[in-house]
Amino acid sequence: MHAPDVPSSSPRPHRRTELLAAGAATVTVVLWASAFVSIRSAGAAYSPGALALGRLLAGALTLGAICLVRRAGWPPRAAWRGIAISGVLWFGFYMVALNWGEQQVDAGTAALVVNVGPLLIALLGARLLGDAMPPRLLAGMAVSFAGAVTVGLSMSGEGGASVLGVVLCLLAAVAYAGGVVAQKPALERASALQVTTFGCLVGAVFCLPFAGQLVSEAADAPVSATLNMVYLGVFPTALAFTTWAYALARTTASRMGATTYAVPALVVVMSWVALGEVPGLFTLVGGVLCLAGVAVSRSRAARAAAPRTAEPRPERTPESA
Repeated sequence: MHAPDVPSSSPRPHRRTELLAAGAATVTVVLWASAFVSIRSAGAAYSPGALALGRLLAGALTLGAICLVRRAGWPPRAAWRGIAISGVLWFGFYMVALNWGEQQVDAGTAALVVNVGPLLIALLGARLLGDAMPPRLLAGMAVSFAGAVTVGLSMSGEGGASVLGVVLCLLAAVAYAGGVVAQKPALERASALQVTTFGCLVGAVFCLPFAGQLVSEAADAPVSATLNMVYLGVFPTALAFTTWAYALARTTASRMGATTYAVPALVVVMSWVALGEVPGLFTLVGGVLCLAGVAVSRSRAARAAAPRTAEPRPERTPESA
């Protein structure tokens, strides 16, 4: 008699999927953290809308080239609603509002207000997507939010905030949350590459009214600012949004939102290394709290309490042949 076949429910494939998703999420948060340093440089030469459009055009060209090489094709019709909504809200409106908001308030205040986003994702995910809210996930998010508040307050300058800037950052957080929740169903129908590429294109179309500003400002901008804008498009947009979509397709929106609380801690470290900005004690404590909360929210107990998300199986279309 031959040995019994290994059952298809073996935990090995699921464990491998978890590791790949965790790796993709790590790439995302590292590149998104690096974006804050690049935005600071490029934002000195480019206005909010022009910077968003230039970043999205660089991202769309990169993603389009990858799609052509991989023959990704067009997303299925059922995925377009989520792609369009996330493209307008997250790729378009969010980037313009955040760029504008960071010109009105200091970086600490901006980071503090935008970090309302993961909490909104959790609430919207539970209400619209049926995401589970296990106690350990909620506890981890609470710890991370406390860390984000500590980092934000410690980095905030005296009198650096304006009502307009705070409102813009809050609108950016709402758009970010809405875009993530809209993107999740689209990933059940299309691949991460398709959802990211066409979402980026939708965002670029949304920002086309700023084309005139981009052309005029590019003529006078220093090369370093333009290179930072291109970097934002290729890495924090094209690559990081794709790895984000890959990980989001394999977990819940709430858990992915909680993962982004690692960004403030990484920004502190990157500013220390790249810009020589030595963080204070409270900034370091806040960064540690952010990372501790992410670790709690992504722990095995939190994963066990949440329903497993099936592997996405994008539909094949004639165009992708």
